[in-house]
Amino acid sequence: MTDPVAAQATGTPGEQFVIDLLDRAVAAMGGQSRDGQHEMARQVARAIESGDHLLVQAGTGTGKSLAYLIPLIAHALESNKPALVSTATLSLQTQIVGRDLPRLLKAITPALDRPVKVALVKGRSNYVCLHKLEGGFPSEEPAEGQLFSLGEDTSVPHFAAAVGGPSSQLGKEVVRLREWAGKTVTGDRDELLPGVTDRAWRQVSVTSMECLGAQKCPMAAECFSELARQDAADADVVVTNHAMLAVSAFEGLAVLPEYDVVVVDEAHELQDRVTGAVSGQLSVAMVHAAAAGARKHTAITVDALNAAAANLEVALAGVPNGLLPNGLNDGQLDCVDQLRDACRAALSDSKGDSSTSADGGRQLARSRLMLILELCERLLAARENREVVWMSRASSFDPHQGYSQPDDTAPAVINVAPLSVAGRLREGLFSGHTVVLTSATLAIGSAFEPAAGGLGLVGEGAPSWTGVDVGSPFDYQKQGILYVAGHLPKPGRGASPESLAELEALIRASNGGALCLFSSRRAAEEAAEALRPKLGMTILCQGDSTMTALVKQFSDEPDTCLFGTMSLWQGVDVPGGSCRLVVIDRIPFPRPDDPLMTARSRAVAQAGGNGFMSVSATHAAIRLAQGAGRLIRSTGDKGVVAVLDSRLATERYAGFLRAALPPFWATTDRKTAVAALERLARANA
Repeated sequence: MTDPVAAQATGTPGEQFVIDLLDRAVAAMGGQSRDGQHEMARQVARAIESGDHLLVQAGTGTGKSLAYLIPLIAHALESNKPALVSTATLSLQTQIVGRDLPRLLKAITPALDRPVKVALVKGRSNYVCLHKLEGGFPSEEPAEGQLFSLGEDTSVPHFAAAVGGPSSQLGKEVVRLREWAGKTVTGDRDELLPGVTDRAWRQVSVTSMECLGAQKCPMAAECFSELARQDAADADVVVTNHAMLAVSAFEGLAVLPEYDVVVVDEAHELQDRVTGAVSGQLSVAMVHAAAAGARKHTAITVDALNAAAANLEVALAGVPNGLLPNGLNDGQLDCVDQLRDACRAALSDSKGDSSTSADGGRQLARSRLMLILELCERLLAARENREVVWMSRASSFDPHQGYSQPDDTAPAVINVAPLSVAGRLREGLFSGHTVVLTSATLAIGSAFEPAAGGLGLVGEGAPSWTGVDVGSPFDYQKQGILYVAGHLPKPGRGASPESLAELEALIRASNGGALCLFSSRRAAEEAAEALRPKLGMTILCQGDSTMTALVKQFSDEPDTCLFGTMSLWQGVDVPGGSCRLVVIDRIPFPRPDDPLMTARSRAVAQAGGNGFMSVSATHAAIRLAQGAGRLIRSTGDKGVVAVLDSRLATERYAGFLRAALPPFWATTDRKTAVAALERLARANA
C-alpha cells in the first residue's frame, strides 16, 4: 500500500516511475534533468491517468519531447491501444521517429517489461505506389490551370521517353526513383536522399482517392502504405501529423489506429493545419480535366459535365477576388447544382462491369469526379454549415516589378473552408480521447484561453482541461534584449527608407550574425538587394538555395546574415554566436484581405466579441513569439531581438502582444541596442 504522505511529496507510483525513466534517459544521453522537464512529465502522466485534457507550454530548451514521450510509453505498455504523437510538420515527425525515440528507447528499454514498438503513419501520397510504378495507371496529358495533377500521372515504364529521355532532369529523377523503389523497405519519400521534385514524385505515388484499395489492387499485399498501417495497428506508439489527425477527426476515416491518448506537439499550428487539411478548391479547369479523363478511361458521355463547366465559367466571370460574405449567389449556386447532378450521373455511368477490376484509369477518373461532387455538396450547404467561401485567381510574374502580381484575367477558383474547426475537433478529437497539447508558444501571458478557444475547449459543453506553463531553463532577462524601434514610422506597403537604415545600423553593429524575418518574400528580397552593397557582407536570402543549405551556411559562418519569411520564423534552430541578432520587420498580423481571417473576425464581432483581438492579434502574438524564439536556443546564447514595427511600442494592443514574448530585458533606446550588439560582435570575433 502506498504511503499517502510520500505519494503527496513525490507523486503517485506511476508519476515516480516516469520521473525515474526520465532521469535514466537524460543521464544516458549525457544531459541533465531540469525542473521544467520533470514538471511537464508529471503533468502529462497525471493527465493520462485522470483523462483530463492538458495544455502545456514548455519553453525552448525544456526537453519537451522526452517529457511527453516517456509518460506515453509508460501508458502504452499497459494499454491495449497505441498512444499517438501528432506533429505539425513531416520534418518533426521524422525527427521524433528517426532520432528522439531511438535514443530514448536505447536508454530506457532495460527498465521496461518489454520492448516498445514504434510506427510512423503518413498520408498515402508519401509512399511509392508499386502498382503505379509498374504501369498500373495510365498516361495522360496535362490540362493547363487544373488543380489536380492529371498530366503528371504518367505511366512510369515509358515515361522517360515521353519527357525526352532520361537525359532530362525529370527523366533522370524518375529513373532514380525506379532504382530506389527496388531497394527501399518502407517506400517512404523521406528516405530518398537526395530528394526529388514534387512533379517527379507524383509519377510514382497516388492520393487516397486515387488508390484502388486493398480489394482491387493486385499489389495490395506488397503495398508500402498498407504495410505501414498494419505496423501502426500493432504498435505501442504511433507518430503522425496534424493533417492525418484532421482527416481522422473530420472525415471519420480509419487512417489511424484506434487510440486513447494523443500528444499534439507544435499545437499552436493545430487550428491552421486542420483548417488547411479540410479546405477545398473548385475550378472550371478541374471539371474539364475530369470530364476528359472520364471520357478517355470510362468511355462515358461527358456532354453534361462540359456544359455545366461552361455555365459555371460564365457565372464566375467578373467576380472579384476575395471573401464572398454570403457565399455564392443564387445563379452561381444553380450552376453548382447542375454540376453536382452531372457528376452524379457520370459516376453512375462509369461504375464498370466488375467491382474487382484493377482499372487504374477508371479509378483515377472516378476519384476526380468524386472530389468535384464533394466540393459541390459543400458549396451548396456552405451557408447552413457556416463555411467560408471566397474567390481567388493565380498570380502572374511582372517583369517590370520583379515579383508576382494577382492576375484578374486568370480563371476563377472557388475556395471553401470551415469558419471554425472548434466544434468538429471537440467531437472528433477531444471526445473519447485524452489530448495533451504542447508548444513553446501556447499561452499569451498566462492565458491559455485564446488557443483553447480555437480548438473547441472553451464555451458551453466544452470538456475540462488544465493549462500549465513549465517555464524555460533560459534566463531571458540576462541573455536577451528586446528592442522595439518606437521612433520609426508605421509600416506601409513596402520597406521604408527609415526601416532599411535602422536594419543597416543594427546589422553593422552586430557585424552580421543576423536572422532577419520579413512578412513577405518581396520585402526580404528588397532588403537583401538594398543592403548587400552597403554592408559588404554575405547576406543569404530565402530562395537562393534550399532552406536546409541556407540554414547550414548561416550556422557555419558566424558573420553571415539570413533573410527570409514565415518558414524561417518557425524553422530555424541555430544555437551559438551565429545568431546573435533577430530582426522582425513588422508585427505578423494576417493579411487584411485574408478571407478566412476576415470571416472569423466578423463572426466574433457579431457574437459581441472583439474580432481583432480574438483573431488577428492572437494570430500575431503566437507568430511573433515564434520569431523571437529563434534567438535564445541554449543557455550560452546571448543577443538582441529587434522589432522594426513601432506599433509594438505605441498601440493599445502592444501589451497583449508583448505578453506572448519571452521575458527579455526590453528597451526602445537605439543606442542601448547598438552598444549591446557591438559588444557581442567583439566577443564573437
